[in-house]
Amino acid sequence: MNTLLHMQGLTKEYGIEKAVNNVTFSLLKNTATALIGPNGAGKTTTLSMLAGLLKQTNGTIVMDGEITGDIRKEIGFLPQYPQFYSWLTALEFTEMAAKLSGVDPKMAKLEAEKTLEFVGLGDAKKKKTGTFSGGMRQRLGLAQAIVHKPLLLLLDEPVSALDPLGRREIMNLLKELQASTTILYSTHILNDAEEMTDQLLFLRKGKLVEQGSMREVREKYANPMYKIYFSNSNEAAQFVETSPWPAMQEGPIAFIHLEDAKPMMQEVLQVLANCNLSLSKVERASASLEEIFLQVVNKDE
Repeated sequence: MNTLLHMQGLTKEYGIEKAVNNVTFSLLKNTATALIGPNGAGKTTTLSMLAGLLKQTNGTIVMDGEITGDIRKEIGFLPQYPQFYSWLTALEFTEMAAKLSGVDPKMAKLEAEKTLEFVGLGDAKKKKTGTFSGGMRQRLGLAQAIVHKPLLLLLDEPVSALDPLGRREIMNLLKELQASTTILYSTHILNDAEEMTDQLLFLRKGKLVEQGSMREVREKYANPMYKIYFSNSNEAAQFVETSPWPAMQEGPIAFIHLEDAKPMMQEVLQVLANCNLSLSKVERASASLEEIFLQVVNKDE
């Protein structure tokens, strides 16, 4: 197995409350895993335990058996709201982070400069961190998390505070990093999870309620349908009235939901050919990740 990390029965209790409740999953090397859930689901607590910032009440965390010594040196962590010493420059801060993470002090400055260049802060390396914008602070937070080349990168809502352009730039950086590290990130921006993930983990009230690849989750929860595009709303309505399968209309588009009926595409095309209606396209569609997320977090206990 190409497993980098396995957590078994991970639990964190605060009095009688279980913020994380008996969570088990594995991370394969050089993959990206999205930790998804509503506020209070236990995402940040889970990441904090993996990063060594919180001690679990129960459960085990096992890194690759070939790793010896303090596994925290093999982990990079970007909290949701990274904090910096405002009087330090970006280079000074990143060099300090490198040394604290075990980089040879003789190489720390060089590694810091290369990392700042990678995250797009090469021209700002001598600026005080206290003058940085939100996007620059997020880039600097990513720099301190990766300057020591960790095997595991933990990110808590890495793009939630960024504008669309900033989100795109950070997501592109993370895609590059995936070639050399394993990434576990929490997010509530589901478009990001659709774009960059090998595994989805759904948390609800501290419990892992669903997991799998995007394809596996879609197959389990999606309500696939045929979307039929007509030239106008009247023709779509006419098709819905005469359709041999349960159908619904939204403007010039008619939908056949496959949970109610399961016609093959060929059957649908044959019926449409006999309708003498003007249409432009027929396609197979499925529910979005947002729709699947709502199904997962709202399903019965």
